[in-house]
Amino acid sequence: MRAIVAAALLCAFIAMPAHAETGIASVYSYGTRTANGERFNPRGLTAAHKTLPFGTLARVCRVHGNCIVVRINDRGPYVRGRIIDLTPTGARALGLSGLARVTVEPIGSR
Repeated sequence: MRAIVAAALLCAFIAMPAHAETGIASVYSYGTRTANGERFNPRGLTAAHKTLPFGTLARVCRVHGNCIVVRINDRGPYVRGRIIDLTPTGARALGLSGLARVTVEPIGSR
C-alpha cells in the first residue's frame, strides 16, 4: 500500500507544471553546434536555458509586450542575471534588440 501511495505522489509531482521565471533575456549568435549536438541556426526559434530539458517548448513573453514559443536546444546564458539566450530570429520576433525583461514558462516538449 505504501508503495502505491509513494508512486502516486511521485507521478503527481512529476506531472506538476513547471513554474514561470522572470529575468533578463539576451540575444546570442555564436557557435556552430548547440549543447544537444544540433547545428546552430540563427534563423530558428530556439534558445539556450540553464536547466530546462532539451526539446522543451517555452513561452517567452516580454513583461509589457508580445510572446513567442521557442524550443530549448542549448545551455546558457552564462552571465549573472540572465535566464535565457534567444537566437537573432527569436529576439526579433519578440521585439528585442539587446536585453529585455521577460517571463519564461515551459509549456511542453516536442
